[in-house]
Amino acid sequence: MLGASLNKAFYNFNSRWNYSLLALLIFPLSPFVGAVTIVLVSFITWMKQYRQISRRPLNWGFALLSVLLIVSCGFAQNKIEAFLGLFNFLPFFLVFAAFSTLIQTTAQLRQMAWALVIGSMPVATLGLGQLFLGWNFKFEFIWVVLSWTIRPGGNPPGRIASLFLHANTFAAYLVIVFILSVGLWLEQWRLGMGHRAFGRDRVMGWWGDRSSFAHLPILRLLYETLRVACFPGGVRSVQVSPSPHLPTPHSPLPFLFLTIAVLTNFITLIFTNSRNGWGIAIFACLAYAIYQGWRILVGGVIGIVTSILLAAFAPSPIAQFFRQYVPAFFWARLNDDMYPNRPVALMRKTQWEFAWSLAWQHPWTGWGLRSFTALYKAHMQIKLGHPHNLFLMLSAETGFITTFLFCSLLGWILIAGVQLVRNSKHIYTEDRLLIFSYLLACIGWILLNNVDVTLFDFRLNALSWLILAATCGVVHRYNQQEKLASH
Repeated sequence: MLGASLNKAFYNFNSRWNYSLLALLIFPLSPFVGAVTIVLVSFITWMKQYRQISRRPLNWGFALLSVLLIVSCGFAQNKIEAFLGLFNFLPFFLVFAAFSTLIQTTAQLRQMAWALVIGSMPVATLGLGQLFLGWNFKFEFIWVVLSWTIRPGGNPPGRIASLFLHANTFAAYLVIVFILSVGLWLEQWRLGMGHRAFGRDRVMGWWGDRSSFAHLPILRLLYETLRVACFPGGVRSVQVSPSPHLPTPHSPLPFLFLTIAVLTNFITLIFTNSRNGWGIAIFACLAYAIYQGWRILVGGVIGIVTSILLAAFAPSPIAQFFRQYVPAFFWARLNDDMYPNRPVALMRKTQWEFAWSLAWQHPWTGWGLRSFTALYKAHMQIKLGHPHNLFLMLSAETGFITTFLFCSLLGWILIAGVQLVRNSKHIYTEDRLLIFSYLLACIGWILLNNVDVTLFDFRLNALSWLILAATCGVVHRYNQQEKLASH
């Protein structure tokens, strides 16, 4: 009976998508439940749409990449560790292929962004409480179903980590959500300012368009998802009539919520004390300002950034002048005055040079996945999980050919997306902004992985591949429509 109910709940497209949104919503709080849901949705999608998935050239590329990764493991010094390292890649390639087929519309992009932004609020609140209220607790429910650990003062001390293991990992998560939240905020701002772009039979709401059940607010969506799970026999569709008690397209509540979400995530990001997070968030704000044509804001952002950089790195007389106005919290973190006498082995420059030298010693197949830690410890007498650069790590562990293919596949997604945003004449204005937001989130993820490695945190790795999949799916669908229109 339960198996039949689950089959009905997951096999229908609308149900699969609703459960996916629910998984994204609770993923930061319960990685186990989120992961199980995403795996089930991916499995059913592969079963239902195998032919469609297997016909896409990009998925062929990831299949070839998988083969090269497996081959590199065969040449590894520690083969067991190397094959275990495949679990950071291969399952996520399968999830990517499934969700890039499942996600086809900008309405789904919008729903996904809303789910991620709403889901980030409890985590950000817990982080602020961790740092400013001294929250410290460990809560477990049925082992791994719900497991929260809040360390007093953060990890490292003085830096917000919330439910994540390290402040840098939390900062990477916040940056991605911050970029998407700003995109949604700009969309709502445009609606409020009267810059809506209407089609003949298209009506934009705070949750999406009226097609594909996109007008459902997240609360109604959660209600429908629970109704599907509890009463699968009585469910035909998730398309329900709007509730008068929920926000309407003209309600200010979505804009107010997004304003609070943007500010909360940005403030929390500041107190993660992550230079990487700060830099990418500022880059994203600058990119949005340029996209919107807000020249005054562009000048303001450049002025603020320049002042902070001069306070941190300018010659002493100039730096002292700017330090009168720029808080030491920022410039002392940038130039490492806040953490002096750091061991040379913990500096990124040292790690990058070592990884680069490893890559040239075994340029074709690398040393094997998860080999960097042992090699670095033998050379520097210090244990380090990764070289703080994903692409250098892949070059050292899997070889240049595998790394080049990986970068080419990412570049394929980004270039196709940029071309679509720039050249397509069949995208609504608000949808163009939404696709731009996802592209910016993908670029932010790539920039993060130039100064860190995000794939060792399951939540962050899954989130990154889902955003890439969503971007790829929508871009592919629009490109197919463009080809059909041109014939």
